Amino acid sequence: MAGKRLVRPRDDRVVAGVCSGIARYFEIDPAWIRLVWVIFSLVGFVFTGIVVYLAAWLIIPEEEEGVIDAEYTVKEEEEAKV
Repeated sequence: MAGKRLVRPRDDRVVAGVCSGIARYFEIDPAWIRLVWVIFSLVGFVFTGIVVYLAAWLIIPEEEEGVIDAEYTVKEEEEAKV
């Protein structure tokens, strides 16, 4: 069994997939991560927020092509049925 990996997904991106990757890692909605990121950036950490996002873009690996996160896909399908 492979452990959880923090990766930038190819399918759920707004800019580079950083927030979406963090959200998938912690199993929460990406909108919450994006909202928190924007709030912190607007409260005075604009430069820091941008620099951290760019650093995460470079550090967090992109999801491998052709690899499907089966656990996340099943969870999305279950939520869609509700």
